[in-house]
Amino acid sequence: MFSKTAARLACAVALLVSPWLTAVSHSQPLILRTALQRALAANPRLTAAERDVGIATGQRIQAGVFINPQVSYQQDNSFGSGIYQGTRSAETTLQISQVFQLFGKRQARIAAGEAGIEVAAIQRKAVRLEVLSGTAVAFLNVLGLQRRIQILDEQVAAIDKMTPLLKRRVEAGASSVAETGRADVASSLVKADRERTKASLATARRELAALMGETSAKFESVTGRLDVTGRPPTFQSVVAAIDGNPQLVRWTGVFAQRNAQLLMARLKPYPDVSLSAGWRHYNNTGDDALQLTMSIPIPVFDQNQGNILSAQENLEKTEAERKANRNALIVMVGRAYDSLQGSLRELAVLRETSIPKARQAAEAISDGYGQGRFTLLEVLDAQSMLMQARLREQEALQNFHVAVATIEGLVGNPFSLAQERAR
Repeated sequence: MFSKTAARLACAVALLVSPWLTAVSHSQPLILRTALQRALAANPRLTAAERDVGIATGQRIQAGVFINPQVSYQQDNSFGSGIYQGTRSAETTLQISQVFQLFGKRQARIAAGEAGIEVAAIQRKAVRLEVLSGTAVAFLNVLGLQRRIQILDEQVAAIDKMTPLLKRRVEAGASSVAETGRADVASSLVKADRERTKASLATARRELAALMGETSAKFESVTGRLDVTGRPPTFQSVVAAIDGNPQLVRWTGVFAQRNAQLLMARLKPYPDVSLSAGWRHYNNTGDDALQLTMSIPIPVFDQNQGNILSAQENLEKTEAERKANRNALIVMVGRAYDSLQGSLRELAVLRETSIPKARQAAEAISDGYGQGRFTLLEVLDAQSMLMQARLREQEALQNFHVAVATIEGLVGNPFSLAQERAR
């Protein structure tokens, strides 16, 4: 699982949740912990995975049952001609038969059934992690879009705040009427971006609601902190933790299941013994006799060669499938890790240089505009630059936390445990 340094990475997502906000009311802002709880309680993928465990359990029970005995009734030498007219010379037999499976066939079926339960249970854990990770990513998308709208609102307010000053300058002849239109255009363009973002937010809210088992978003908004970042572990430690992912752990159960299936295929040619015991009555003499029968099939033509070969190949490909699965997970975690590192470097540049200097320039040009030292175009350009820098910061923060959620889902670290450690 995670090392101490990797635990810090888990805490980065966990800090999105304020510990004292635990209410589940739809009227209050939705927090990450509540979203995860609802997803675990209502996501249909988890329900389906739970049913798979039940299906495997039923198959295991069925694998252990014995073959049912058979009861047969036989009547000979009746309803014929001569002395065999009617049932006077009839011979009646009441018989019970039982097939006995030898050579450990039943035990092999049981082993395959138990391995099937293990595979289904581990797969359920994998689905649980995927649901948690997907819900966290959806939550972060909603949170990031909310923050983006907030930044755009602040930009519209900043432009609109200049309107009284702009009107006074026009009335004083220091600015032309065209500058008023330019300010209106700048404000309307930001509002257009805001409307586009609102549409994206509606989609993101619907996706989050679906993960929580709801047909529509019943929460007002989501709340959390995107500005919290942590120090990530090394990529080597993340890759080492990949083996804890249930998607890889389940291959141990798959190997045991396929090994048991191969054993079943090899044992099938060995004949089973069928024993029968019956009571026979002779009507013509009134005598009774005991009848015993034993039958064994002879495996001359069908020795199950094709099924044995198929089971051998199926077993041999298990390790190759596991390696392919692990390689795919490493590629996915590598992509997320690169995004995480890139987001941290981008944040460093934005916070150390871009945003402070853009804010400083915007404030200086806005103050100078009131004194007639700068044009409206320079003011709008400075404010736009600051807005773009803040939007880039918001995007980088969102990408960072999405990468964290993706990595945690891939290395098999449940969010609920991570949150409990962070409390």
